[in-house]
Amino acid sequence: MEPYEVSEVSENTNPDVTLNAATTEAQNTTDSATVTEPEANEKTTEDVAAAPACAMTKEEILAELEQAVEGPVDEVKDKIAQLKSAFYSLKKDETPAEGEATDEPAAEADPAEEKFKELNARYKERRALHIAEVEALKQANLDKKNDILHQLEAIVADTDNINKQYNHFQQLQQEFKAIGDVPAENVTQLWKSYQLVTESFYDRLKINKDLRDYDFKKNLEVKEDLCTLAEALDTDNDIVNAFKKLQELHEQWRETGPVSPEIREAIWQRFKAASTAINKKYQTFFESRKEKEKENEAAKTALCERLEAIDMATLKSYAAWDKATEEIKALQEEWKKLGFAPRKVNVELFARFRKTCDEFFARKAEYFKSMKEEATSNLQKKIALCEKAEALKDSTDWKKTSDELIAIQKEWKTIGSVAKRHSDAVWKRFISACDYFFEQKEKQTSSIHKEEHANLEAKKEIIAKLNELLAAEAPENPAATVRELMNSWRGIGHVPYKEKDAIYNEYQDAVKKAYDKFDIREVKAKISSYETSVEQLGGDSNKLLREREKIMRRYEQKQNELKTFENNMLFFTAKSKSGNSILKEMEKKIANIREELSLIEKKIEVIDSKLQED
Repeated sequence: MEPYEVSEVSENTNPDVTLNAATTEAQNTTDSATVTEPEANEKTTEDVAAAPACAMTKEEILAELEQAVEGPVDEVKDKIAQLKSAFYSLKKDETPAEGEATDEPAAEADPAEEKFKELNARYKERRALHIAEVEALKQANLDKKNDILHQLEAIVADTDNINKQYNHFQQLQQEFKAIGDVPAENVTQLWKSYQLVTESFYDRLKINKDLRDYDFKKNLEVKEDLCTLAEALDTDNDIVNAFKKLQELHEQWRETGPVSPEIREAIWQRFKAASTAINKKYQTFFESRKEKEKENEAAKTALCERLEAIDMATLKSYAAWDKATEEIKALQEEWKKLGFAPRKVNVELFARFRKTCDEFFARKAEYFKSMKEEATSNLQKKIALCEKAEALKDSTDWKKTSDELIAIQKEWKTIGSVAKRHSDAVWKRFISACDYFFEQKEKQTSSIHKEEHANLEAKKEIIAKLNELLAAEAPENPAATVRELMNSWRGIGHVPYKEKDAIYNEYQDAVKKAYDKFDIREVKAKISSYETSVEQLGGDSNKLLREREKIMRRYEQKQNELKTFENNMLFFTAKSKSGNSILKEMEKKIANIREELSLIEKKIEVIDSKLQED
């Protein structure tokens, strides 16, 4: 609502001042306005201040709103405004687009919101009817006041009997004042006519001067009090509230009779000066708010453009969608910090911003749904492979069954991921069936056990040499010796299945000690570089946990590869040159995988250490 200046009417011709008709009309317009959008800037300062202080649930708000809607329209306006403000606050907290967006699919229609809209529509309908009744009443009041004015004018025109009409004149004045409001566009002219006929009556009235002076004195006291109250409004920090109170003072001024002609202008100028001060502050307040709203419009437009610049067609993974979600949440937080834009664009900007947010989360939900369906399909495929492996695990046709299990394992690798809650269980079920078969096969293929035991002794000898090197005070070229022993280790064949983990761990421990003692930088350089990368993540525990999860998946992948290679080793013998070549190649791959596992373990230790520091 734009501020309006007090009409500059001289007290000499019209002893009482009033706001012009535009002011009263603006007030009526403001009173009849309703807020239809929680972020629309139709809310005034007093609306915001009147919001409920206590937290209420939607059900409590709807219960009170349903009761208030049926109450007297002119008495429940503020109560309904409070309930609407509380409801939209709850709604805003639940909504991710302007409150907070979530990873969940878009919710269905809210029954509470539908009920709220129904009650709000019912209140608007009752209020519109009330306003129509009020306007009809105002028109009737205007007719009554005009009729009284005609009677007053007739009294003033009858100059011969004017003294006899004093009591009748005062009675008509009381009746005039007792009549309620009239249409805003008629207020000023009606009051001017009333003041003119009143002044004419007193000017022509030949009654006791003491009585007339008493009326003037009484009116002067009232107007001086009104001046004092108007001047005190200048110290009110709430300019909207001060302006509203000023309107009430003007209404009282109009209802107060005239004062002595010689002081009419002076008392009017005093009241006018106080009113002008408030009007100027009110005007400045709205001009400042308009400027801020323009800034908010530019900022909100920029946020819409940034949001719309996100290319959802490029989001092809969970990580990509999660990253985009964080970006959108950040934009939503920025939006929440901005105030209202100009009324004509505020709702449009909100709709534009919300539309893109809704589209994003709808497409995200669709993507997650499709991935969930794919994961479910993958789970069914893997369960089917588990059943095949379990059906073969007790077979004694070692060659044929081994080929079939190898084919099943290859097929397993071609199937995509499944939900995390099923991943470990289905994998354990599958690998247990495979391991059981190959363990039984190993028991039946004891002919290669001697060679495996020989390999075990050879590996123990390498470990012993590493330990001797570690115990030596000043060995010559230890790094080269360590590498030579490591190459020898890789050249040694398979060891007994039950011994493989223990002997490898013993070997790995000796190698680690050798790296540390002789400053062999191959692994250290990699770990040092990785430590630098981890440091760059700072103290962000979320990023550290995501990094740890990533390398753990790599670790599990390599463990699975290692198990596969170790199982496949059981399918070959070294009786032929080709068989021996394949065995050595597989053993080399196994050694490389074990070294990579060792490096990954060190990286995990670096992350865990960083997490403990934070």
